[in-house]
Amino acid sequence: MTMLKNLFTEERDVAISDRGKIVVETVGLSVMYGRKYAIKDISLKFERSRITAIIGPSGCGKSTLLRCINRMNDLIPDAKVEGKVFYRGVDIYAKGIDPVAVRTAIGMVFQRPNPFPMSIFDNVAFGLRVNGIKLSKQALHEKVKDALEKAVLWDEVKDRLEAQAFSLSGGQQQRLCIARALAVDPDVILLDEPTVSLDPISTAKIEQLLRNISQDYTIIIVTHNMQQAARVSDYTAVLMPDENMIGRLIEFGPTKEIFTNPKDKKTEDYISGRIG
Repeated sequence: MTMLKNLFTEERDVAISDRGKIVVETVGLSVMYGRKYAIKDISLKFERSRITAIIGPSGCGKSTLLRCINRMNDLIPDAKVEGKVFYRGVDIYAKGIDPVAVRTAIGMVFQRPNPFPMSIFDNVAFGLRVNGIKLSKQALHEKVKDALEKAVLWDEVKDRLEAQAFSLSGGQQQRLCIARALAVDPDVILLDEPTVSLDPISTAKIEQLLRNISQDYTIIIVTHNMQQAARVSDYTAVLMPDENMIGRLIEFGPTKEIFTNPKDKKTEDYISGRIG
């Protein structure tokens, strides 16, 4: 386990400033729940310092694809993953790979805010403590402050760090969850429709937050909101269900091209609202 954690850390340190480097790659990725495929044969490359949006109609496998990238599907009893997922050249599904190490390097933020029933400070420090990262009281405070600043939340909570996380608004709670993910210094951040339950002002704050931190991370966001994908992402992947309701990748490219000059008729129809 230690060796694997060191491998992930070394790989990240070597390439931490490489813009455009392929950090995550899926090759022929398929997922079955029981006997039914949810997605099939998806091959994608995700670059450092870029935001990639995954869009498509409900039920096309967007969240399933996202959960493969940090092995969250391991937690679903009847899920079976086929194909490969590489993180900096390491097959994360290979024998002996520790899922906890994977999820430390590849953090995740879910649809609805899910703060823990503890203080604002302890929510952000949680991952550091769980992963056994030993820090002095001052160093821990600096880590928490840094994560909250990146999440554009520090100024709003700096005078009430011991308050319960549930005292925050919905938008603040989601930014707190982002800060919690950032505190453990991930390399990749996965977001599964992170603004679906938020008001427009909170949504705008999170979109700006993502743009602010994008130079330092590989960010992959699933969104049902095509305007959001157009606003925040550099690249867009379009998933569509086939005749058997299996999610397929039908188009991938720079976001501007996907939205202004799609190559696939289904993409054009989806973006224009004729399907989906």
